[in-house]
Amino acid sequence: MRLLSDILAGIPATELQGSADMEIVSIAFDSRKVIKGSLFVAVKGTQSDGHDFIDTAIANGASAIICEDLPAHTAAEVAFIMVADSAAALGLAAANFFDKPSEKLKLVGVTGTNGKTTVATLLYQLFRDLGYKCGLLSTVENQINGQIIPSTHTTPDQVELNKLLDEMVIKGCDYCFMEVSSHAVVQHRIEGLTFSGAIFTNLTHDHLDYHKTFDNYLKAKKTFFDTLPKSAFALTNIDDKNGEVMLQNTKAHKKSYALKSMADYRAKILENQFGGLLLQINNEEVWFKMVGSFNAYNLLAVYATAMLLDQDKAKVLVSLSKLKGAEGRFDYFISPNKVIGIVDYAHTPDAVQNVLSTIQNIRKGTEKVITIIGCGGDRDKTKRPVMAKVACEWSDKVILTSDNPRSEDPGQIIKDMEAGVGPSQQRKTLSIANRREAIKTACHLAEPGDIILLAGKGHEKYQEVKGVKSHFDDKEELINAFNQLIN
Repeated sequence: MRLLSDILAGIPATELQGSADMEIVSIAFDSRKVIKGSLFVAVKGTQSDGHDFIDTAIANGASAIICEDLPAHTAAEVAFIMVADSAAALGLAAANFFDKPSEKLKLVGVTGTNGKTTVATLLYQLFRDLGYKCGLLSTVENQINGQIIPSTHTTPDQVELNKLLDEMVIKGCDYCFMEVSSHAVVQHRIEGLTFSGAIFTNLTHDHLDYHKTFDNYLKAKKTFFDTLPKSAFALTNIDDKNGEVMLQNTKAHKKSYALKSMADYRAKILENQFGGLLLQINNEEVWFKMVGSFNAYNLLAVYATAMLLDQDKAKVLVSLSKLKGAEGRFDYFISPNKVIGIVDYAHTPDAVQNVLSTIQNIRKGTEKVITIIGCGGDRDKTKRPVMAKVACEWSDKVILTSDNPRSEDPGQIIKDMEAGVGPSQQRKTLSIANRREAIKTACHLAEPGDIILLAGKGHEKYQEVKGVKSHFDDKEELINAFNQLIN
């Protein structure tokens, strides 16, 4: 419970009708979650406009309304606060309501197309291993010092985000490591938060269904860095062509990491195999359990962040050498018939190429690489043929299948992918819409020593078809298919 006047602190209101001298018990932007004494924030979303539900919110007990457009009829007993941007106001109001929890711990955000989940998860695991109480906000799951809280979005909404941060503060967390998606930046979900640091991993083709152009996508990522305070650090992957762009207008301390370029933090891959990576990080040779050049970047980003947070170098490297990363990220195992199965969340052309190039660097040369790949429905259609093309170029056999078709026809999605398959590659490509059957087919085709890459869904435990989510776990399905072969 907090005074409305305190909640409105720092919010640029254009008009106030009624009194701000009232107690507010909760904040909601969904009218169905409004209770007596709530502040309702009418946000204009992509699917619906909160202004259409102001009357419902008042009927459910809202005492105050933040809105961009004043309704034709206003209730005398309800306070109305007019603002230019309700989504931004929601972030500031939520931070104020929970007494600015991001200022009471060190909050580090990770942004980029690929690697966000792995970097955030490794940082969380590392700092817990170093003895700190920590929070994690990620695509896979949210955690508060070991307590798992299911995750529904890469970055939670403004209210849920501040609520989680407040719980972390209450439980004595020193740090929180979170993924910051481009959607979250544009939708003002991180408005009102104070970051101690930000990390940029890379930027490749993704989310153009939402951002429309790559330039808009780039600007969304850059905005995160532009708004950092002077006290924060801004760490960027200087090997990425957009790495320096992130630092152009930031007030934060600028730092870089790289495998190929001159940077503040550098690493060199000495060995890369299924057993792990041998890296030289700032002249120290360390063996890590993770695989691939993309993970060399992830590990280096984590190491650099730990150094920027004043941790002991030796302790950090010892701890990092024991960690395994996030679920569904190059998650591999060897089947009873000696086939290597790899489950990975790769769902962009660049991510697919990164995983497959890693496999090519490790393979001995005689085994086949069989890739099972699909594309999500109701998402960027332009990457579908590109992903199929990449998969064909780097694999001996490719099975095009369904991912999360959502409201789209799985067959049409596969047709969109088939447009990227060249004439010479058609003979090594199969199209099987049923993902479970595609997995079984790959297992039948594989011989001992072969490698099956199951890409796209990674950690997800469901498949969404026509609005219905059914249990589907890629790793579980792959293991079951292998077991059926030997029974």
